[in-house]
Amino acid sequence: MNKFNAALLQTKVCDSKDKNIDNAVKLIEKVSAEGADIAVLPEMFCCPYDNSYFKVFGEEEGGAAYMAVSNAAKESGIYVVAGTIPELKGDRVYNTSYVFDRNGKQKAKHRKIHLFDIDIKGGQYFKESDTLTPGENVTVFDTEFCKIGLAVCYDIRFPELSRLIVNEGAEIIIVPGAFNMTTGPVHWELTFRARALDNQVYTIGVAPARDLESSYHSYGNSLVASPWGNVVNRMDEKEGYIIQEIDLDYVKKVRNELPLLKHIRNDVYSLKKIL
Repeated sequence: MNKFNAALLQTKVCDSKDKNIDNAVKLIEKVSAEGADIAVLPEMFCCPYDNSYFKVFGEEEGGAAYMAVSNAAKESGIYVVAGTIPELKGDRVYNTSYVFDRNGKQKAKHRKIHLFDIDIKGGQYFKESDTLTPGENVTVFDTEFCKIGLAVCYDIRFPELSRLIVNEGAEIIIVPGAFNMTTGPVHWELTFRARALDNQVYTIGVAPARDLESSYHSYGNSLVASPWGNVVNRMDEKEGYIIQEIDLDYVKKVRNELPLLKHIRNDVYSLKKIL
């Protein structure tokens, strides 16, 4: 298949894990009925984005949020990228994205590699490393459409990771994220367009809806950028969803007409994944 439909689910996250999960499941069912082949949830879709909530709302692999999304993927017959869930592993907490196939089986798992520790004067302060542990793996998974890369929020800022993903054959990079109101307006679109352009892939960024009553204000604006570097679809800050057709022939067209991936000078520089 050279085309398929991706649904971006920009959910509003509240302080009830059960309500967040129920909302996500209903949206998965809805976009499936409207022709989506894959649905993508935001970073921490079941948990407020705050260090004080991560352990409280966290779960081991196979927990309530995990099973609800797995079952929704199976019932709806579509792939689901389960945003991220705070994963408990011993005394550690990971910011983890799971991917489920059409049968509800786990297809991939990505633990956020780069932790979001910033302190901008007059702007956002946040230190994920106070609670979270970083992951270590580059994540790419197979579908009947193509290979898809998976990263989480701050990961998209590191071009080395996106290039490693593309080196493994990905034609799309999916990123559940939650940029804030300091970085979002200036960096969200720019970063996704840049990674799409310099890797000649579609990039898909899915964020929570903005809630000014929460402690963390998400920028929202979930989007899809094309291999040519332009935004082909985008939301505002409100809760909702969009369904975007992904044309893999266009990836091939761009890569053939502007073959920058073939022009990489491995004799001068190289990037290798540590095994």
